[in-house]
Amino acid sequence: MSLIILTSAHRLRSACRLQRIQGHMMSTKAGSEVLFEKVGNAGVITLNRPKALNALNLTMIRHIYPQLKNWDKDSETDLVIIKGAGEKAFCAGGDIRAVTEAGKAGDSLAQDFFREEYILNNTIGTYQKPYVALIDGITMGGILKEQFEGVGLSVHGRFRVATEKTLFAMPETGIGLFPDVGGGYFLPRLQGKLGLFLALTGFRLKGRDIQRVGVATHFVQSDKIVSLEKDLIDLKSPSNSDVAQLLDSYQEQSSLDAEKPFVLQEQTEAIDRLFSAGSVEEIMENLKRDGSAFALKQTETLAKMSPTSLKLTFRQIQEGARMSLQEVLVMEYRLSQACMRGHDFYEGVRAVLIDKDQSPKWKPSTLSGVSEQAIEECFSSLGERDLKL
Repeated sequence: MSLIILTSAHRLRSACRLQRIQGHMMSTKAGSEVLFEKVGNAGVITLNRPKALNALNLTMIRHIYPQLKNWDKDSETDLVIIKGAGEKAFCAGGDIRAVTEAGKAGDSLAQDFFREEYILNNTIGTYQKPYVALIDGITMGGILKEQFEGVGLSVHGRFRVATEKTLFAMPETGIGLFPDVGGGYFLPRLQGKLGLFLALTGFRLKGRDIQRVGVATHFVQSDKIVSLEKDLIDLKSPSNSDVAQLLDSYQEQSSLDAEKPFVLQEQTEAIDRLFSAGSVEEIMENLKRDGSAFALKQTETLAKMSPTSLKLTFRQIQEGARMSLQEVLVMEYRLSQACMRGHDFYEGVRAVLIDKDQSPKWKPSTLSGVSEQAIEECFSSLGERDLKL
């Protein structure tokens, strides 16, 4: 009798937990959480969750995707602008706690979220009309703000406008994930070994530096963004070159921090030299052998990261350099599901977000403990469950 009571209670708790997960990831308030306006011949998307740093949930993705498709076909829509409400963030991502809970519960939402966000990333990357992301705040591919999708909404678009408030980071290796949302496509295309460095270490870039490395196409001072948006909307049947010309003119008017050197200017040569290696272990050896203050700091940073994530990310960046965006997203969907099956993602979220002890217990705990076979399996085809674009 007691066994039946316990089982029923367990089922009730599981059902309630699953309802919470689904409610969190598929909020019915998407009508207010993402706003769509037609202003003249411009389609304007506003991510409207400022208290949550404009974090995406699955329902928001399911609203944005068809709207982009409709505007692409609409002869009276000439360009699309995407921005974030509030002063703190463009988009710091989707709610990763919900993904974690769904993955633990074996719920299909963990698959759906990654699949549908990657399809959205591809739509943005292949968009035919001018697509302008006004990134006036935080945009992350990682977990620092409990979210992980903002980069995918911006970096694949043709025009990405950063301001002095913009913060960019891909810190996923610190929570047992990898720089997804197409990170395997755009990171290896940055100059030298900078993309690999950013992917492995989660190093943060701010303001004008984001444009200097090519993650953003333009830098415009924050106090000019409202005026820029108005001028974009006023363009008549603009071509990509018309939009580029307007953005160039605003960048020329934005002198803030122009004299300030690139934050990694003195380390660029060292990054290219130290991160030119055939494996993560070789990078670690290079850093230890170098012995400079910069190298030792990177050694300390990498020692905190998930060894599995570091190896996944290293290969992801290697493979992605030779792939199309579509091929990269298919690869990354496989990796996302491997992380959902594994240990480190859940442990990383626990340590960074839930218990906040910042002391994850990785399994395996060393780079040597992560076998090539284990990494190979993460990149293996999912057959019928592979991402289809």
